[in-house]
Amino acid sequence: MSEFRVEKDSLGEMQVPASALWGPQTQRAVENFPISGRPLPPAFIHTLGLIKAAAARVNRDLGLLDPPIAKAIERAAVEVAEGRWDAEFPIDVFQTGSGTSSNMNANEVIARLASKASGLKIHPNDHVNFGQSSNDVIPTALHVSAVVQIERDLLPALARLWKVLDEKSREFHDVIKTGRTHLMDATPIRLGQEFSGYASQVQHGIARVKATLPDLRELAIGGTAVGTGLNTHPEFGRRMAAELGKLAATPFQEAVNHFEAQGAQDGACWASGGLNSVAASLMKIANDVRLMNSGPRCGLSEITLPAIQPGSSIMPGKVNPVVCEAVTMVSAQVMGNHTAITVGAQWGQLDLNVMLPMMAKNLLESIQLLAAVSRVFTDKALAGLSANADTCRDYIEISPSMATALNPLIGYDMAAEIAKRSFKERRAVRELAAEMTKLSKAEIDEALNPARQTEPGLDVGGGAGG
Repeated sequence: MSEFRVEKDSLGEMQVPASALWGPQTQRAVENFPISGRPLPPAFIHTLGLIKAAAARVNRDLGLLDPPIAKAIERAAVEVAEGRWDAEFPIDVFQTGSGTSSNMNANEVIARLASKASGLKIHPNDHVNFGQSSNDVIPTALHVSAVVQIERDLLPALARLWKVLDEKSREFHDVIKTGRTHLMDATPIRLGQEFSGYASQVQHGIARVKATLPDLRELAIGGTAVGTGLNTHPEFGRRMAAELGKLAATPFQEAVNHFEAQGAQDGACWASGGLNSVAASLMKIANDVRLMNSGPRCGLSEITLPAIQPGSSIMPGKVNPVVCEAVTMVSAQVMGNHTAITVGAQWGQLDLNVMLPMMAKNLLESIQLLAAVSRVFTDKALAGLSANADTCRDYIEISPSMATALNPLIGYDMAAEIAKRSFKERRAVRELAAEMTKLSKAEIDEALNPARQTEPGLDVGGGAGG
């Protein structure tokens, strides 16, 4: 039995693997682009299936496609959308910039599946791709897949991350520690206040990502080759957006301007910017947690992360903040993806962006990575994180920055002298204040009450600085 079958396209004959569902155009792309070995993400392929299913329905309803053919296409396309045929989509991410190869891959696979199941002769272009162009299908798949992944995966993961951080901010309210600016000792702060800041970062990140969704909900479908809608029904774009909304269970609309939708990808770039801001937040939070966990004897050791695996192949008993490190690596990757997407958005030369597969891969990868690492960070690190309250309290008493609270009572210069002696002699500010000033013990204790220093508005005067 032959390992190949011979098929024809407009360029001539091609040998296609006998067992493959794809056809000659897909095979040409497989042979032309052996670059990264990575196909487009499954979420993107599944969305192509949704688009083809929706197109079959819409064209049937418009009287442009025979019902039996439309039904067969829809059934096959739904199987693709369900992920049953992911192995039949082998084309490299780095291919034609319009993604034509991947659109034809979907057309060929769905046509073959539909033909086999129905006994009808179903053509990849004339039937499956009817009323469409790669130039409006691929941007549509990019937008739809991004919206679905953000809503189903990323936003729930970030919401749980926010919830745990918010809970920790309340759990740690009574843990008072030394603040640090420029990584140097500063005035006291509550550990809960620091965690409330982290929770707020995530909350703002959620809002920023949500703010990008309206632009992603605008779909290029209906514009065909250059945005004019040549060879498709005038109602096709509007009906497709509505049908995709039903299939994906989230609303979409036809692009306000099809020339913008196909000539540019500013919406995808903005969405990536929202993801980039989340990555920056996660990197800051993970690094702070990592610093506060440092030790256990020769670092800050203000908090303790759960021990989830041995940290060294040579140092017994060492436990490292591995989850925090994974968070920072993901954040760096997302930032790199955003740079590539930003460059890609500039390549909307004239009437079509020709960086679409790369942008789709990077955007979906960023969404998936941020969602996954947010879940890991929440469950493996933050949920089981504990505060070392005694260590935090001890640091406060030996911190020279405690002298700041004496400014309104003795002036900046005298407070600075106390702070310098505190550092040099390794003596508490409280002890030196009693020795170097005429303040009573009650006045010193009131001024140097760490809890009082963490409540805005209770203290006045004293100047400002880093």
